[in-house]
Amino acid sequence: MSKTKERIVIDPITRIEGHLRIEVIIDENNRIVDAYSSATMWRGIEIILKGRDARDCGLMAMRICGVCTGTHYQRSIEAVEHALGITIPKNARLVRNLIQGSLYVHDHLVHFYHLHALDWVDVISALKADPYKAAKVAERYSENPWENSPNKYKAVQERLKRFAKGGRLGPFANAYWGNKSYKFTPEQNLVALTHYLDALEVQRWMAQMMAVWGGKNPHPQSLVVGGVTCVKDLKDPSRHALFKELLEKSRDFVNRAYLPDILMAADAYKDDALNGVGSGLGNYLAYGGFRLDDNPMYKGKTLFPSGVVLNKDLSRVIPFDQEKVAEDVTHSWYKYEGTDKPLHPFEGQTNPDYTGFDKDGLLKVEEKYSWIKAPIYDDTRVEVGPLARMIVGYASGDERIKSYVNKALKAAGLPAKALFSTVGRTAARAIETQLMADMMMEWSDELASNCAQGDLSTWTEFDYEELTKGKELKGYGLEEAPRGALGHWVRIVDGKVANYQAVVPSTWNAGPRDYKGRMGAYESAIVSNTVVADKNQPVEILRTVHSFDPCIACAVHIIDTKGKELGVYKVDPVGGFCNV
Repeated sequence: MSKTKERIVIDPITRIEGHLRIEVIIDENNRIVDAYSSATMWRGIEIILKGRDARDCGLMAMRICGVCTGTHYQRSIEAVEHALGITIPKNARLVRNLIQGSLYVHDHLVHFYHLHALDWVDVISALKADPYKAAKVAERYSENPWENSPNKYKAVQERLKRFAKGGRLGPFANAYWGNKSYKFTPEQNLVALTHYLDALEVQRWMAQMMAVWGGKNPHPQSLVVGGVTCVKDLKDPSRHALFKELLEKSRDFVNRAYLPDILMAADAYKDDALNGVGSGLGNYLAYGGFRLDDNPMYKGKTLFPSGVVLNKDLSRVIPFDQEKVAEDVTHSWYKYEGTDKPLHPFEGQTNPDYTGFDKDGLLKVEEKYSWIKAPIYDDTRVEVGPLARMIVGYASGDERIKSYVNKALKAAGLPAKALFSTVGRTAARAIETQLMADMMMEWSDELASNCAQGDLSTWTEFDYEELTKGKELKGYGLEEAPRGALGHWVRIVDGKVANYQAVVPSTWNAGPRDYKGRMGAYESAIVSNTVVADKNQPVEILRTVHSFDPCIACAVHIIDTKGKELGVYKVDPVGGFCNV
Protein backbone atom coordinates (compact mmCIF):
# COMPACT_ATOMS: atom_id res chain seq x y z
CA MET A 1 0.00 0.00 0.00
CA SER A 2 1.52 3.33 -1.04
CA LYS A 3 1.99 6.02 1.54
CA THR A 4 0.57 9.39 0.53
CA LYS A 5 1.01 12.86 1.97
CA GLU A 6 -1.26 15.83 1.52
CA ARG A 7 -0.83 19.56 2.03
CA ILE A 8 -3.50 21.48 3.94
CA VAL A 9 -3.66 25.27 3.76
CA ILE A 10 -5.44 27.39 6.37
CA ASP A 11 -5.55 30.98 5.19
CA PRO A 12 -6.48 33.15 6.91
CA ILE A 13 -6.10 31.95 10.46
CA THR A 14 -8.83 33.92 12.21
CA ARG A 15 -9.45 34.84 15.85
CA ILE A 16 -5.98 36.40 15.95
CA GLU A 17 -4.55 39.88 15.40
CA GLY A 18 -3.12 40.25 11.90
CA HIS A 19 -2.76 37.98 8.87
CA LEU A 20 -1.38 34.47 9.26
CA ARG A 21 -1.24 31.51 6.88
CA ILE A 22 -0.44 27.97 7.99
CA GLU A 23 0.44 25.15 5.58
CA VAL A 24 0.87 21.61 6.91
CA ILE A 25 1.75 18.23 5.48
CA ILE A 26 -0.25 15.26 6.77
CA ASP A 27 0.35 11.59 6.19
CA GLU A 28 -2.14 8.81 5.42
CA ASN A 29 -3.04 8.63 9.13
CA ASN A 30 -3.83 12.35 9.31
CA ARG A 31 -0.73 12.92 11.41
CA ILE A 32 0.97 16.25 10.79
CA VAL A 33 4.54 15.65 9.68
CA ASP A 34 5.55 19.15 8.60
CA ALA A 35 4.30 22.73 9.03
CA TYR A 36 5.05 26.21 7.73
CA SER A 37 4.03 29.53 9.26
CA SER A 38 3.71 32.55 6.99
CA ALA A 39 2.72 36.12 7.82
CA THR A 40 1.23 37.89 4.83
CA MET A 41 1.70 41.52 5.95
CA TRP A 42 4.79 43.61 5.27
CA ARG A 43 6.94 44.92 8.14
CA GLY A 44 8.59 48.34 8.20
CA ILE A 45 7.70 50.42 11.26
CA GLU A 46 11.39 50.74 12.08
CA ILE A 47 12.02 52.68 8.90
CA ILE A 48 9.51 55.36 9.91
CA LEU A 49 11.37 56.05 13.16
CA LYS A 50 14.74 56.76 11.56
CA GLY A 51 15.82 60.39 11.73
CA ARG A 52 13.34 61.32 14.46
CA ASP A 53 13.86 62.72 17.93
CA ALA A 54 14.15 59.59 20.08
CA ARG A 55 11.72 61.00 22.65
CA ASP A 56 8.95 60.83 20.04
CA CYS A 57 9.46 57.17 19.15
CA GLY A 58 7.15 55.79 21.84
CA LEU A 59 3.99 57.40 20.49
CA MET A 60 4.66 55.99 17.02
CA ALA A 61 6.02 52.60 18.09
CA MET A 62 2.87 52.18 20.18
CA ARG A 63 0.88 52.09 16.93
CA ILE A 64 2.62 48.85 15.98
CA CYS A 65 -0.46 47.19 17.43
CA GLY A 66 -3.95 47.98 18.66
CA VAL A 67 -4.08 44.91 20.89
CA CYS A 68 -0.76 45.11 22.71
CA THR A 69 -1.55 48.80 23.35
CA GLY A 70 0.91 50.42 25.75
CA THR A 71 3.54 47.72 25.93
CA HIS A 72 5.34 48.91 22.77
CA TYR A 73 4.99 52.47 24.06
CA GLN A 74 6.70 51.56 27.31
CA ARG A 75 9.44 49.47 25.70
CA SER A 76 10.30 52.29 23.29
CA ILE A 77 10.48 54.80 26.12
CA GLU A 78 12.60 52.44 28.22
CA ALA A 79 15.01 51.91 25.32
CA VAL A 80 15.60 55.67 25.21
CA GLU A 81 15.86 55.89 29.01
CA HIS A 82 18.41 53.08 28.93
CA ALA A 83 20.44 54.91 26.28
CA LEU A 84 20.34 58.13 28.34
CA GLY A 85 21.01 56.43 31.67
CA ILE A 86 17.76 57.60 33.30
CA THR A 87 16.27 55.93 36.39
CA ILE A 88 12.60 56.73 36.92
CA PRO A 89 10.95 57.52 40.31
CA LYS A 90 9.16 54.90 42.39
CA ASN A 91 5.68 56.18 41.54
CA ALA A 92 6.46 55.99 37.83
CA ARG A 93 7.67 52.40 38.21
CA LEU A 94 4.50 51.40 40.05
CA VAL A 95 2.21 53.18 37.59
CA ARG A 96 3.95 51.49 34.68
CA ASN A 97 3.61 48.11 36.37
CA LEU A 98 -0.10 48.70 36.93
CA ILE A 99 -0.71 49.83 33.35
CA GLN A 100 1.19 46.83 31.99
CA GLY A 101 -0.47 44.52 34.52
CA SER A 102 -3.89 45.77 33.43
CA LEU A 103 -2.95 44.87 29.89
CA TYR A 104 -1.98 41.37 31.03
CA VAL A 105 -5.24 40.49 32.74
CA HIS A 106 -7.33 42.10 29.99
CA ASP A 107 -5.36 40.55 27.15
CA HIS A 108 -5.23 37.07 28.68
CA LEU A 109 -8.93 37.00 29.50
CA VAL A 110 -10.00 38.23 26.06
CA HIS A 111 -7.61 35.79 24.42
CA PHE A 112 -8.93 32.72 26.19
CA TYR A 113 -12.64 33.42 25.97
CA HIS A 114 -13.02 35.35 22.74
CA LEU A 115 -10.13 34.08 20.62
CA HIS A 116 -9.17 30.65 21.92
CA ALA A 117 -12.18 29.14 23.72
CA LEU A 118 -13.95 28.00 20.57
CA ASP A 119 -11.05 25.61 19.94
CA TRP A 120 -12.07 23.79 23.12
CA VAL A 121 -15.79 24.51 23.40
CA ASP A 122 -18.41 23.02 21.07
CA VAL A 123 -21.10 25.71 21.23
CA ILE A 124 -23.86 23.69 19.54
CA SER A 125 -23.29 20.81 21.97
CA ALA A 126 -24.40 23.15 24.77
CA LEU A 127 -27.94 22.94 23.38
CA LYS A 128 -28.13 19.37 24.69
CA ALA A 129 -26.97 20.24 28.21
CA ASP A 130 -29.00 19.89 31.39
CA PRO A 131 -28.71 23.31 33.15
CA TYR A 132 -29.02 21.69 36.58
CA LYS A 133 -26.24 19.23 35.83
CA ALA A 134 -24.18 22.12 34.44
CA ALA A 135 -24.35 23.84 37.83
CA LYS A 136 -23.07 20.65 39.45
CA VAL A 137 -20.27 20.40 36.92
CA ALA A 138 -19.12 23.94 37.73
CA GLU A 139 -18.87 22.99 41.39
CA ARG A 140 -16.31 20.31 40.52
CA TYR A 141 -13.78 22.96 39.48
CA SER A 142 -14.46 25.74 41.99
CA GLU A 143 -15.63 25.96 45.58
CA ASN A 144 -17.57 29.08 44.66
CA PRO A 145 -18.26 29.13 40.89
CA TRP A 146 -19.02 32.42 39.18
CA GLU A 147 -22.77 33.19 39.28
CA ASN A 148 -23.47 29.48 39.26
CA SER A 149 -27.22 29.17 38.68
CA PRO A 150 -29.24 26.61 36.71
CA ASN A 151 -31.59 29.44 35.77
CA LYS A 152 -28.75 31.44 34.30
CA TYR A 153 -27.48 28.45 32.32
CA LYS A 154 -31.02 27.80 31.11
CA ALA A 155 -31.39 31.43 29.99
CA VAL A 156 -28.13 31.22 28.01
CA GLN A 157 -29.24 27.96 26.48
CA GLU A 158 -32.60 29.42 25.44
CA ARG A 159 -30.82 32.40 23.92
CA LEU A 160 -28.58 30.07 21.94
CA LYS A 161 -31.58 28.04 20.79
CA ARG A 162 -33.23 31.16 19.39
CA PHE A 163 -30.07 32.09 17.55
CA ALA A 164 -29.63 28.58 16.13
CA LYS A 165 -33.29 28.26 15.10
CA GLY A 166 -33.15 31.59 13.32
CA GLY A 167 -29.87 30.74 11.60
CA ARG A 168 -28.21 33.71 13.32
CA LEU A 169 -25.32 32.26 15.31
CA GLY A 170 -23.26 35.41 14.86
CA PRO A 171 -19.70 34.85 16.20
CA PHE A 172 -20.50 31.14 16.59
CA ALA A 173 -21.23 30.56 12.91
CA ASN A 174 -19.01 28.71 10.40
CA ALA A 175 -17.09 26.71 12.99
CA TYR A 176 -16.37 23.00 13.21
CA TRP A 177 -19.16 22.06 15.63
CA GLY A 178 -19.49 18.32 16.11
CA ASN A 179 -15.83 17.65 15.35
CA LYS A 180 -14.53 14.57 17.20
CA SER A 181 -11.65 16.62 18.57
CA TYR A 182 -14.01 18.43 20.96
CA LYS A 183 -14.00 16.67 24.33
CA PHE A 184 -16.20 18.74 26.66
CA THR A 185 -19.52 17.27 27.75
CA PRO A 186 -22.63 19.30 26.83
CA GLU A 187 -22.77 20.61 30.41
CA GLN A 188 -19.11 21.68 30.34
CA ASN A 189 -19.74 23.42 27.05
CA LEU A 190 -22.69 25.29 28.55
CA VAL A 191 -20.67 26.47 31.54
CA ALA A 192 -17.81 27.71 29.36
CA LEU A 193 -20.17 29.36 26.89
CA THR A 194 -21.90 31.24 29.72
CA HIS A 195 -18.55 32.53 30.97
CA TYR A 196 -17.65 33.49 27.38
CA LEU A 197 -20.66 35.82 27.36
CA ASP A 198 -19.95 37.13 30.88
CA ALA A 199 -16.36 37.91 29.89
CA LEU A 200 -17.62 40.42 27.33
CA GLU A 201 -18.62 42.60 30.26
CA VAL A 202 -15.73 41.72 32.58
CA GLN A 203 -13.10 42.70 30.01
CA ARG A 204 -14.49 46.25 30.10
CA TRP A 205 -13.49 46.55 33.76
CA MET A 206 -9.95 45.53 32.87
CA ALA A 207 -9.73 48.06 30.06
CA GLN A 208 -10.99 50.75 32.44
CA MET A 209 -8.16 49.89 34.85
CA MET A 210 -5.59 50.82 32.25
CA ALA A 211 -7.42 54.07 31.56
CA VAL A 212 -7.30 55.13 35.23
CA TRP A 213 -3.52 55.62 35.12
CA GLY A 214 -2.96 55.60 31.36
CA GLY A 215 -5.64 58.11 30.36
CA LYS A 216 -7.20 55.84 27.73
CA ASN A 217 -7.38 52.32 26.37
CA PRO A 218 -6.09 51.29 23.95
CA HIS A 219 -2.96 53.38 23.49
CA PRO A 220 -2.48 54.99 26.93
CA GLN A 221 -0.94 58.44 26.89
CA SER A 222 0.62 58.96 30.33
CA LEU A 223 4.14 57.63 29.72
CA VAL A 224 7.07 59.87 28.79
CA VAL A 225 10.83 59.49 28.77
CA GLY A 226 11.76 59.94 32.42
CA GLY A 227 8.51 58.81 34.05
CA VAL A 228 4.74 59.31 33.84
CA THR A 229 2.41 62.30 33.59
CA CYS A 230 -0.67 61.25 35.64
CA VAL A 231 0.20 63.55 38.56
CA LYS A 232 -3.34 64.87 39.07
CA ASP A 233 -4.75 61.34 39.24
CA LEU A 234 -2.13 60.27 41.77
CA LYS A 235 -3.17 63.14 44.05
CA ASP A 236 -6.80 62.00 43.98
CA PRO A 237 -7.65 59.17 46.44
CA SER A 238 -10.82 58.39 44.48
CA ARG A 239 -8.70 57.35 41.48
CA HIS A 240 -6.78 54.88 43.63
CA ALA A 241 -10.07 53.55 45.00
CA LEU A 242 -11.59 53.20 41.52
CA PHE A 243 -8.60 51.25 40.24
CA LYS A 244 -8.71 48.89 43.19
CA GLU A 245 -12.47 48.37 42.86
CA LEU A 246 -12.10 47.43 39.20
CA LEU A 247 -9.18 45.16 40.03
CA GLU A 248 -11.07 43.37 42.80
CA LYS A 249 -14.03 42.65 40.50
CA SER A 250 -11.73 41.47 37.72
CA ARG A 251 -9.74 39.24 40.05
CA ASP A 252 -12.96 37.69 41.31
CA PHE A 253 -13.89 36.58 37.79
CA VAL A 254 -10.38 35.25 37.18
CA ASN A 255 -10.53 33.11 40.33
CA ARG A 256 -14.12 31.91 40.03
CA ALA A 257 -14.54 31.52 36.25
CA TYR A 258 -11.32 31.73 34.22
CA LEU A 259 -9.14 29.41 36.37
CA PRO A 260 -11.95 26.86 36.88
CA ASP A 261 -12.64 26.77 33.14
CA ILE A 262 -8.96 26.08 32.52
CA LEU A 263 -9.05 23.25 35.07
CA MET A 264 -12.11 21.91 33.28
CA ALA A 265 -10.19 21.97 29.99
CA ALA A 266 -7.19 20.27 31.60
CA ASP A 267 -9.52 17.55 32.85
CA ALA A 268 -11.25 16.98 29.50
CA TYR A 269 -8.03 17.20 27.45
CA LYS A 270 -5.79 15.44 29.96
CA ASP A 271 -4.56 12.85 27.46
CA ASP A 272 -3.42 15.58 25.06
CA ALA A 273 -1.46 17.23 27.87
CA LEU A 274 0.20 13.99 28.99
CA ASN A 275 1.06 13.04 25.40
CA GLY A 276 2.69 16.40 24.73
CA VAL A 277 0.38 17.42 21.89
CA GLY A 278 1.61 20.82 20.73
CA SER A 279 4.72 20.77 22.93
CA GLY A 280 6.96 22.39 20.34
CA LEU A 281 10.62 23.35 20.55
CA GLY A 282 11.10 22.64 24.25
CA ASN A 283 13.37 25.70 24.50
CA TYR A 284 12.07 28.68 26.46
CA LEU A 285 13.27 32.29 26.75
CA ALA A 286 12.20 35.05 29.12
CA TYR A 287 13.76 38.53 29.27
CA GLY A 288 12.37 38.98 32.78
CA GLY A 289 10.01 41.77 33.69
CA PHE A 290 7.99 43.95 36.09
CA ARG A 291 10.55 45.70 38.27
CA LEU A 292 10.07 45.21 42.00
CA ASP A 293 12.56 47.80 43.24
CA ASP A 294 13.99 51.18 42.26
CA ASN A 295 17.48 50.10 41.25
CA PRO A 296 18.77 51.30 37.86
CA MET A 297 17.28 49.47 34.90
CA TYR A 298 18.24 45.77 34.65
CA LYS A 299 20.01 45.92 38.02
CA GLY A 300 17.21 44.98 40.40
CA LYS A 301 14.71 42.22 41.11
CA THR A 302 11.82 41.48 38.77
CA LEU A 303 8.54 39.61 39.14
CA PHE A 304 9.41 37.34 36.23
CA PRO A 305 12.99 36.02 36.26
CA SER A 306 15.05 36.19 33.10
CA GLY A 307 16.75 33.19 31.58
CA VAL A 308 16.69 30.35 29.10
CA VAL A 309 15.57 26.74 29.62
CA LEU A 310 16.65 24.25 26.96
CA ASN A 311 15.26 20.82 26.12
CA LYS A 312 12.52 21.02 28.80
CA ASP A 313 15.21 20.68 31.47
CA LEU A 314 13.74 22.23 34.62
CA SER A 315 16.97 21.64 36.54
CA ARG A 316 18.96 24.32 34.74
CA VAL A 317 18.44 27.96 33.77
CA ILE A 318 20.94 29.68 31.49
CA PRO A 319 21.42 33.41 32.18
CA PHE A 320 19.97 35.68 29.51
CA ASP A 321 22.30 37.97 27.56
CA GLN A 322 20.74 40.42 25.11
CA GLU A 323 23.90 40.41 23.00
CA LYS A 324 23.01 36.85 21.92
CA VAL A 325 19.72 37.93 20.27
CA ALA A 326 19.79 37.95 16.46
CA GLU A 327 17.40 37.80 13.51
CA ASP A 328 17.82 35.65 10.42
CA VAL A 329 16.10 36.30 7.06
CA THR A 330 17.03 33.20 5.04
CA HIS A 331 13.37 32.18 4.71
CA SER A 332 11.86 35.65 5.26
CA TRP A 333 10.91 38.17 2.59
CA TYR A 334 13.82 40.44 3.49
CA LYS A 335 17.46 40.78 2.49
CA TYR A 336 20.50 41.99 4.36
CA GLU A 337 23.00 44.25 2.64
CA GLY A 338 26.59 43.18 3.03
CA THR A 339 25.97 39.93 4.90
CA ASP A 340 23.91 36.76 4.88
CA LYS A 341 24.37 36.11 8.60
CA PRO A 342 21.83 36.76 11.39
CA LEU A 343 22.09 40.31 12.77
CA HIS A 344 21.81 41.67 16.29
CA PRO A 345 19.02 44.27 16.53
CA PHE A 346 21.48 47.14 16.97
CA GLU A 347 22.75 46.27 13.47
CA GLY A 348 19.37 45.10 12.15
CA GLN A 349 18.08 45.92 8.68
CA THR A 350 14.56 46.09 7.26
CA ASN A 351 14.91 45.64 3.50
CA PRO A 352 11.91 43.95 1.81
CA ASP A 353 12.62 41.20 -0.71
CA TYR A 354 9.29 39.67 -1.71
CA THR A 355 9.60 36.58 -3.92
CA GLY A 356 5.98 35.46 -3.93
CA PHE A 357 4.27 32.07 -4.02
CA ASP A 358 4.81 29.16 -6.40
CA LYS A 359 2.77 28.53 -9.55
CA ASP A 360 0.12 26.64 -7.56
CA GLY A 361 -0.33 29.47 -5.10
CA LEU A 362 1.54 27.66 -2.32
CA LEU A 363 4.45 28.81 -0.19
CA LYS A 364 7.94 28.36 -1.64
CA VAL A 365 9.00 26.60 1.53
CA GLU A 366 12.52 25.87 0.29
CA GLU A 367 13.03 29.59 -0.31
CA LYS A 368 11.46 32.65 1.35
CA TYR A 369 7.90 32.36 2.60
CA SER A 370 7.06 34.85 5.36
CA TRP A 371 7.17 38.55 6.22
CA ILE A 372 8.32 37.60 9.72
CA LYS A 373 12.01 37.29 10.45
CA ALA A 374 13.43 34.28 12.30
CA PRO A 375 14.83 35.31 15.72
CA ILE A 376 17.60 33.22 17.21
CA TYR A 377 19.04 33.22 20.71
CA ASP A 378 22.65 32.05 20.95
CA ASP A 379 22.08 30.13 17.71
CA THR A 380 19.00 28.37 19.15
CA ARG A 381 15.31 28.62 18.27
CA VAL A 382 13.20 29.34 21.34
CA GLU A 383 9.59 29.85 22.43
CA VAL A 384 8.48 32.91 24.38
CA GLY A 385 5.25 33.75 26.21
CA PRO A 386 3.36 32.88 29.41
CA LEU A 387 4.50 29.25 29.31
CA ALA A 388 8.13 30.34 28.88
CA ARG A 389 7.78 32.72 31.84
CA MET A 390 6.29 30.01 34.04
CA ILE A 391 8.92 27.47 32.93
CA VAL A 392 11.86 29.84 33.48
CA GLY A 393 10.44 31.01 36.81
CA TYR A 394 9.74 27.45 37.93
CA ALA A 395 13.20 26.24 36.91
CA SER A 396 14.76 29.29 38.59
CA GLY A 397 13.21 28.26 41.88
CA ASP A 398 11.11 31.40 42.16
CA GLU A 399 8.89 30.62 45.16
CA ARG A 400 5.98 32.78 44.03
CA ILE A 401 5.79 31.28 40.55
CA LYS A 402 6.36 27.73 41.81
CA SER A 403 3.51 28.05 44.30
CA TYR A 404 1.02 29.22 41.66
CA VAL A 405 2.10 26.57 39.15
CA ASN A 406 2.12 23.74 41.69
CA LYS A 407 -1.30 24.73 43.00
CA ALA A 408 -2.76 24.60 39.48
CA LEU A 409 -1.06 21.27 38.69
CA LYS A 410 -2.36 19.75 41.92
CA ALA A 411 -5.90 20.96 41.23
CA ALA A 412 -5.71 19.50 37.72
CA GLY A 413 -4.15 16.25 38.92
CA LEU A 414 -1.35 16.58 36.38
CA PRO A 415 2.46 16.30 36.61
CA ALA A 416 4.80 19.14 35.61
CA LYS A 417 5.49 17.50 32.24
CA ALA A 418 1.91 18.32 31.22
CA LEU A 419 3.01 21.96 30.93
CA PHE A 420 4.87 21.02 27.75
CA SER A 421 1.76 20.92 25.57
CA THR A 422 -0.95 23.05 24.01
CA VAL A 423 -3.00 22.48 27.16
CA GLY A 424 -0.04 23.57 29.30
CA ARG A 425 0.56 26.68 27.20
CA THR A 426 -3.07 27.70 27.62
CA ALA A 427 -3.05 26.92 31.34
CA ALA A 428 0.16 28.91 31.90
CA ARG A 429 -1.61 32.04 30.63
CA ALA A 430 -4.41 31.59 33.17
CA ILE A 431 -2.01 30.83 36.03
CA GLU A 432 -0.11 33.96 35.16
CA THR A 433 -3.31 36.01 35.11
CA GLN A 434 -4.10 34.96 38.66
CA LEU A 435 -0.56 35.78 39.78
CA MET A 436 -0.64 39.17 38.05
CA ALA A 437 -4.00 40.16 39.53
CA ASP A 438 -2.69 39.34 43.01
CA MET A 439 0.54 41.29 42.45
CA MET A 440 -1.41 44.30 41.19
CA MET A 441 -3.24 44.46 44.50
CA GLU A 442 0.14 44.83 46.21
CA TRP A 443 1.38 47.44 43.73
CA SER A 444 -1.87 49.38 44.00
CA ASP A 445 -1.63 49.51 47.81
CA GLU A 446 2.05 50.45 47.62
CA LEU A 447 1.31 53.29 45.20
CA ALA A 448 -1.58 54.63 47.28
CA SER A 449 0.51 54.49 50.45
CA ASN A 450 3.44 56.23 48.86
CA CYS A 451 1.26 59.06 47.53
CA ALA A 452 -0.59 59.40 50.85
CA GLN A 453 2.78 59.95 52.54
CA GLY A 454 3.40 62.93 50.28
CA ASP A 455 5.67 61.44 47.62
CA LEU A 456 4.20 62.64 44.31
CA SER A 457 7.38 62.48 42.26
CA THR A 458 6.65 61.08 38.79
CA TRP A 459 9.48 62.28 36.53
CA THR A 460 13.27 62.39 36.49
CA GLU A 461 14.53 65.66 35.06
CA PHE A 462 17.14 65.47 32.30
CA ASP A 463 18.65 67.65 29.56
CA TYR A 464 18.18 65.76 26.30
CA GLU A 465 20.34 68.06 24.19
CA GLU A 466 23.18 67.93 26.69
CA LEU A 467 23.01 64.14 26.94
CA THR A 468 22.90 63.51 23.19
CA LYS A 469 24.73 66.36 21.44
CA GLY A 470 27.61 65.03 19.35
CA LYS A 471 27.23 61.54 20.80
CA GLU A 472 26.24 58.07 19.66
CA LEU A 473 24.13 56.25 22.25
CA LYS A 474 22.61 52.79 22.33
CA GLY A 475 19.75 51.54 24.44
CA TYR A 476 17.23 48.76 24.68
CA GLY A 477 13.91 48.24 26.40
CA LEU A 478 13.31 44.61 27.32
CA GLU A 479 10.17 43.40 29.03
CA GLU A 480 7.74 40.53 29.17
CA ALA A 481 4.71 41.59 27.13
CA PRO A 482 1.57 39.45 27.46
CA ARG A 483 2.61 37.28 24.50
CA GLY A 484 6.25 37.02 25.55
CA ALA A 485 9.69 38.59 25.32
CA LEU A 486 9.47 42.04 23.73
CA GLY A 487 12.53 44.11 22.92
CA HIS A 488 13.06 47.52 21.34
CA TRP A 489 16.62 48.51 20.40
CA VAL A 490 17.58 52.08 19.45
CA ARG A 491 20.78 53.72 18.28
CA ILE A 492 20.80 57.50 18.71
CA VAL A 493 23.27 59.77 16.93
CA ASP A 494 23.30 63.47 17.85
CA GLY A 495 19.79 63.21 19.28
CA LYS A 496 18.24 61.52 16.22
CA VAL A 497 17.39 57.86 15.66
CA ALA A 498 20.00 56.24 13.44
CA ASN A 499 18.58 52.73 13.70
CA TYR A 500 15.59 51.15 15.41
CA GLN A 501 14.56 47.52 15.66
CA ALA A 502 11.74 45.77 17.51
CA VAL A 503 11.84 42.02 18.07
CA VAL A 504 8.40 41.08 19.36
CA PRO A 505 6.91 37.90 20.87
CA SER A 506 5.14 36.86 17.67
CA THR A 507 8.42 37.30 15.80
CA TRP A 508 10.03 34.78 18.11
CA ASN A 509 7.11 32.36 17.90
CA ALA A 510 5.70 32.79 14.38
CA GLY A 511 9.00 33.03 12.53
CA PRO A 512 9.79 30.67 9.64
CA ARG A 513 12.73 28.29 9.24
CA ASP A 514 16.16 29.79 9.89
CA TYR A 515 19.44 29.44 8.01
CA LYS A 516 19.89 25.90 9.37
CA GLY A 517 16.38 24.88 8.36
CA ARG A 518 15.19 24.80 11.99
CA MET A 519 11.51 25.39 12.66
CA GLY A 520 9.99 28.30 14.52
CA ALA A 521 7.84 27.77 17.61
CA TYR A 522 4.47 27.62 15.80
CA GLU A 523 5.80 25.18 13.23
CA SER A 524 7.41 22.92 15.80
CA ALA A 525 4.32 22.90 18.03
CA ILE A 526 1.99 22.01 15.17
CA VAL A 527 4.00 18.89 14.29
CA SER A 528 4.33 17.75 17.92
CA ASN A 529 2.15 14.63 18.23
CA THR A 530 -0.73 16.25 16.36
CA VAL A 531 -3.28 14.14 14.52
CA VAL A 532 -6.36 15.76 12.97
CA ALA A 533 -9.66 13.94 13.34
CA ASP A 534 -10.97 15.47 10.11
CA LYS A 535 -8.59 17.02 7.62
CA ASN A 536 -11.42 19.20 6.34
CA GLN A 537 -11.91 20.60 9.86
CA PRO A 538 -8.41 20.94 11.32
CA VAL A 539 -9.45 22.33 14.70
CA GLU A 540 -6.39 20.68 16.28
CA ILE A 541 -4.11 22.99 14.29
CA LEU A 542 -6.11 26.05 15.32
CA ARG A 543 -6.01 24.97 18.96
CA THR A 544 -2.23 24.86 19.00
CA VAL A 545 -1.68 28.03 16.96
CA HIS A 546 -4.16 29.98 19.07
CA SER A 547 -2.47 28.78 22.26
CA PHE A 548 0.35 31.23 21.41
CA ASP A 549 -2.14 34.13 21.00
CA PRO A 550 -0.71 35.30 17.65
CA CYS A 551 -0.29 39.05 17.16
CA ILE A 552 1.01 39.23 13.62
CA ALA A 553 0.66 43.00 13.27
CA CYS A 554 3.31 43.38 15.97
CA ALA A 555 5.67 41.18 14.00
CA VAL A 556 5.02 42.69 10.57
CA HIS A 557 3.81 46.27 10.39
CA ILE A 558 4.05 49.38 8.22
CA ILE A 559 2.21 52.64 7.76
CA ASP A 560 2.99 55.67 5.65
CA THR A 561 3.08 58.79 7.83
CA LYS A 562 1.07 60.73 5.24
CA GLY A 563 -1.57 58.05 4.94
CA LYS A 564 -0.62 57.03 1.41
CA GLU A 565 -1.49 53.58 0.13
CA LEU A 566 1.79 51.73 -0.17
CA GLY A 567 0.54 48.52 -1.70
CA VAL A 568 -2.37 46.16 -2.05
CA TYR A 569 -2.13 42.54 -0.92
CA LYS A 570 -4.81 39.96 -1.62
CA VAL A 571 -5.30 36.93 0.59
CA ASP A 572 -6.26 34.18 -1.83
CA PRO A 573 -6.61 30.81 -0.09
CA VAL A 574 -5.72 27.87 -2.29
CA GLY A 575 -7.35 24.61 -1.24
CA GLY A 576 -7.62 25.98 2.27
CA PHE A 577 -10.23 26.43 4.91
CA CYS A 578 -11.70 29.51 6.49
CA ASN A 579 -12.77 29.23 10.10
CA VAL A 580 -14.60 31.31 12.64
